[in-house]
Amino acid sequence: MNEATPSQAHARAIVVMGVSGSGKTTVGELLASQLGWTFVEGDRLHPAANVEKMRQGIPLADADRWPWLDRIGEELKAWARLGRSGVLTCSALKRVYRDRIRAARPDVRFVYLKGSEALIHDRVAARRHEYMPGSLLRSQFETLEEPEPDERVVTVEAGESVEAEIAEIVAALDLVGGEAP
Repeated sequence: MNEATPSQAHARAIVVMGVSGSGKTTVGELLASQLGWTFVEGDRLHPAANVEKMRQGIPLADADRWPWLDRIGEELKAWARLGRSGVLTCSALKRVYRDRIRAARPDVRFVYLKGSEALIHDRVAARRHEYMPGSLLRSQFETLEEPEPDERVVTVEAGESVEAEIAEIVAALDLVGGEAP
């Protein structure tokens, strides 16, 4: 059995999850910056066919998401091999999606940015996304399976200031500087 090198043993992976408009990218980028970790916008890992479906306002089906989730898992595994800690964003709306990511990287920690449909609707209405139209928001809430207690997911209310949300994440995951115990 291969032993992890010291840097691999300390490499951490966090997936910031939630529906579109919950603040995943904003929180994820700032958290990674604060910790000195890698940041990856999970939407950038979608196959082109998924992007085109969403651009057309067509909700993704599970079959569309599997290759995307596998790419996310590969990214997280690569970080572990390189001894790199990082933050990645992914809607991870269903438990089976989170389980698929956990199968690739069992030590991954999820942070769920939870917001009311009204709050998220207002945020989505106020922004322009490259390919995620506001018309798909309802389907995301319909798909969403909120994490269960046995998943050990940190839940953060998505109505606070970004600084407060990050402080809550750092405290909940006992993150210090660029490393965690």
